[in-house]
Amino acid sequence: MTLRNKKIFLAASVAVPFLLYCFYYYGMMVKNAPYKFNEFQYMVFEYGNGDSLLNKYNSKTHNYQYVDSRDSVVKTSLKLTNDDLLYLHRKAADLGFWDFPEQEVNSAKRDPKVPYYLIQFNYMRKSKSVLFQANYQGNEKLIDANQRLIKEIQRVLRDAEQRNKK
Repeated sequence: MTLRNKKIFLAASVAVPFLLYCFYYYGMMVKNAPYKFNEFQYMVFEYGNGDSLLNKYNSKTHNYQYVDSRDSVVKTSLKLTNDDLLYLHRKAADLGFWDFPEQEVNSAKRDPKVPYYLIQFNYMRKSKSVLFQANYQGNEKLIDANQRLIKEIQRVLRDAEQRNKK
């Protein structure tokens, strides 16, 4: 057998089965992923100081409630586009939201002066909910990921509100 034929035989007997197995294995992982956007139902985002999470958004009911600059509660209807929801789903996946612990608070007793954030993504088979305290003493990467996701959700809500005003 020539050297060229030996290389072809080696590639056919080792590399090709390895690549086929990789496609099969990762294809099954993606197919069975627990949080797929085509199973997405709705998202809930709430925040506020202490126990009073006065700022709320629910993408299923389109109810949007927030406290404005004059400390009055404003209730309105705000519909996010499918692209907005897909963006938030992907942003959550990029930041590792599915691996966040459910409670990211310093103690069981809530401090009335500290902001708390509740983020919840609901799917057909599963849902993921995270309660995050703004002054949480934990892993810096986890805190940064939470803050980035919160800023993105607030930005998307603000942009959708601006689109609705026009």
